[in-house]
Amino acid sequence: MDILDLDSLFAQLILGLGAALVVGNGYALLMARRGVKPKGAQGELRRGRAWFLLAVGALIAAWGTASLFAG
Repeated sequence: MDILDLDSLFAQLILGLGAALVVGNGYALLMARRGVKPKGAQGELRRGRAWFLLAVGALIAAWGTASLFAG
């Protein structure tokens, strides 16, 4: 498996997008649990939306990982 192979580039992008969704929403949920709000943020965190996007990100990351190993 070549890291910069153009055939696997799409799978790598999908994996990166899914991982970003998981990490970003997981971090937002963690900081909200600790009571930390981003500077200048208004309103409360929508926990349901954050959990939904975290789950979608996990599915997308799994798809990207499976595509990398299958191809």
